[in-house]
Amino acid sequence: MRIIRAFALAVLASVVLAATACSMQQSTTSVTADAQAAETGTSSEDTSMSEQTKAATEQSGETRVGAFDMANKKVRLNSGYDMPIMGLGTYSLDRNTCVNSVKALLRNGGRLIDTAYMYGNEEAVGEGVRQAMKEYNIPREEIFVITKIYPSQFDAPEKAIDLALKKLDIGYIDMMLLHHPGNGDVYAYKAMEKYVEQGKIRSLGLSNWYVKELTDFLPKVSITPALVQNEIHPYYQEQDVVPFIQEKGIVVQCWYPLGGRGHTSELLNDGTISSIAKAYGVSSAQVILRWDLQRGIVVIPGSSNPDHIKENLDLFGFELSDEEMARINALDRNEKHDWY
Repeated sequence: MRIIRAFALAVLASVVLAATACSMQQSTTSVTADAQAAETGTSSEDTSMSEQTKAATEQSGETRVGAFDMANKKVRLNSGYDMPIMGLGTYSLDRNTCVNSVKALLRNGGRLIDTAYMYGNEEAVGEGVRQAMKEYNIPREEIFVITKIYPSQFDAPEKAIDLALKKLDIGYIDMMLLHHPGNGDVYAYKAMEKYVEQGKIRSLGLSNWYVKELTDFLPKVSITPALVQNEIHPYYQEQDVVPFIQEKGIVVQCWYPLGGRGHTSELLNDGTISSIAKAYGVSSAQVILRWDLQRGIVVIPGSSNPDHIKENLDLFGFELSDEEMARINALDRNEKHDWY
């Protein structure tokens, strides 16, 4: 019995010693972990919380589609690409003038160029882009070129797209638009969708589409347009159309932002606009373009004057107040300056 009792006591002692050693090891590990946390200024709970905070921050830092990044002068499209928020319209620019205007834009930091089959200057735009890339060492990826196919081309859209690619000769088209609604527009758009799949076009859009046209068109296509380009200026503001488009995750871009041919002088000399311009020491054109940007509208003013092209890019040294935005909003006459 004594031998059995002694053996039992020995086993019990071993268990106690093992438990004590395990407890000491856990305590040491805990102390070590606390010491490491102390060195970094965090506890184990704090570390977990900081990782959660980091993840939340990264998530909130994601670029939202349609939101203007004023610091980088870009907007994220629903196609996943970034587009500059101000650039150059090339309507009515002849070949040499167009080449020089495109180069002036790119030389002064602009990166967005708008052309079209009907402008007859796609080749000139491509030439200006290629020359500027070489002379100013600008990567192709930084430049965003928009072109359009016309309703007269809708019955043979593949031919129209291939022609645009050939004329521009810049590798790919950043964005292609349908120039107007017309017979076969859905058919033509679906052809453009195929070129997106092939990587020859990156983003798609529409020009001169309004609420009724968009409501009818959008359910019929697979790729939601990334952009709608319409006439917009202080005398024709589309105050109902713009939010309708933007709420669908589609970016709005304006042509004729300065009123268009025959109307620019009146608009630039409008008393409300010129008084705001005087207060900031800028031009009336800069005030109008800034007003557009603060509405979340991309601007592509046309010009062949290098000084005006440079000035039209200088829109970030001032910001219009809510009261000034409201004063310009009040100028709306629903006065369209072109037929489409």
